[in-house]
Amino acid sequence: MKEVYYVGLDVHKDTIQMAVLGGKGKEPVMAKGMPNDAMKIVKELGKYCEKGKVQVAYEAGCMGYTLHRTLTEFGYESRVIPPNKVFHSGEDKVKTDKRDALDIAWMLRRDEGESIAIPTKEDEAVRDIIRCRSDLQENLKSMKQRLLKFLLRKGLNYETDRYWTGKHYKWISGLQLEEKMEQLTLEEYFDEIRRLEDKLGRIDKIIEETAMWSIYAEKVKKLRAFRGIDYLTALSLVVEIGDFKRFPCAEAFMSYLGLVPCESSSGKKRKQGGITKTGNGHLRRLLTESSWHYARPNQVSKRLLKRRESVDEGTIRYADKAMRRLHEKYTRMVFKGKTKQTSVTAVARELSGFIWGVMNRAV
Repeated sequence: MKEVYYVGLDVHKDTIQMAVLGGKGKEPVMAKGMPNDAMKIVKELGKYCEKGKVQVAYEAGCMGYTLHRTLTEFGYESRVIPPNKVFHSGEDKVKTDKRDALDIAWMLRRDEGESIAIPTKEDEAVRDIIRCRSDLQENLKSMKQRLLKFLLRKGLNYETDRYWTGKHYKWISGLQLEEKMEQLTLEEYFDEIRRLEDKLGRIDKIIEETAMWSIYAEKVKKLRAFRGIDYLTALSLVVEIGDFKRFPCAEAFMSYLGLVPCESSSGKKRKQGGITKTGNGHLRRLLTESSWHYARPNQVSKRLLKRRESVDEGTIRYADKAMRRLHEKYTRMVFKGKTKQTSVTAVARELSGFIWGVMNRAV
């Protein structure tokens, strides 16, 4: 039987620390630092590939999946392990790149550390443009707040608290401040808001067009049958999750989104707190926003009817069931004295269960 070599990599922007363990013995076969060059790593691994089988792993981080894809292309078994699953001994309070690489190699040898789901290049590219939109949305929100605070300092208060409507934009456009520099400040803020809104409009159009690609269209169509879910949230779910079947049950999907309560229990005592907020925060935020739609009475709007035009009856019945159940849950929790935010979070958790259901079986 060929020897098996377990290779742990501690990856940084400029360097990579490599540690190699054999199938037997406690001492590493090799441990050394190298430049962060995927082809040099492949060349180094080739020395062990000639002697036996090679397994490689590194910790997921800001360096992405370029190294993993290169290793896979050359036929190596590669894992990208979530940071919270990487075990670090730290018994003597010493942490170095070499020790981190060895810890990952030992995890491989013990057959620990399941790899994260690696997105395809297409999914990753779409995910990036969606997250770019989220960043621009945050910038727009900040810029609007800055403009409102600026006007407040100048004693200019809008007649109502319904901001950023057509009338509000017209009101801002008609303002004339006494000082030239103040007027210039107002115009710069307002122009930046308009510019960001134009950018968001262009990206929204790109997202809508992308959602109609053949590789996404069927899944997006099913998800858009749910109240509160349109192109942005539907496509985000598809490209962020990839294969929904990797979650064995709805509870596992809820846990991945960080929507389950944290818990500290011992013996007969059981204490639960707020949601864990682990996992995919981007999807958690989108689903929470979608869940506010279920605070209103059950009704199928014209927009929702249009989204459902080409959806099968089974999916529509399932989405209607979700609409009734989630609205009842929200109403019941608010009636019991829970805050609206807490109630919406609970609705988001249950909505994720319905999403898992529609994406994993015929309904």
